[in-house]
Amino acid sequence: MRAVILIRLLVGLVFLSEGIQKFLFPAALGVGRFEKIGIAFPHFFAPFVGVVEIVCGALLILGLLTRLASVPLLIDICTAIATTKIPMLMKQGFWPTAHEARTDFSMLLGLVFLLIVGSGPWALDAFRQRSDEEARRG
Repeated sequence: MRAVILIRLLVGLVFLSEGIQKFLFPAALGVGRFEKIGIAFPHFFAPFVGVVEIVCGALLILGLLTRLASVPLLIDICTAIATTKIPMLMKQGFWPTAHEARTDFSMLLGLVFLLIVGSGPWALDAFRQRSDEEARRG
């Protein structure tokens, strides 16, 4: 299914961009944000999460180790939902939370899709697999 590349690009580019922004705008999106929402050791975890998002986002874009790269990002997005959207749901209700959480839930479902389906034929994973099969045959 060639269309998998669209999901890889969508999810990968969002995570890559968010990871980069944690370093470009640390007060708003990095350490400062992690402090504001109560993440322990924000000076460690904000850059750590930023690197995970950059590396794993890039892997998704390339279609390299797609299923493996999806796992840390699933942990990332589940943590984001638990620390930001669940408290918002409790305070503000369903509709404001649904509006604010649309990207989070799209990323969550996109990652679950990639974990199940894999990278698709237009990916470095597929190229690697074809190369391995040819090496075994010949």
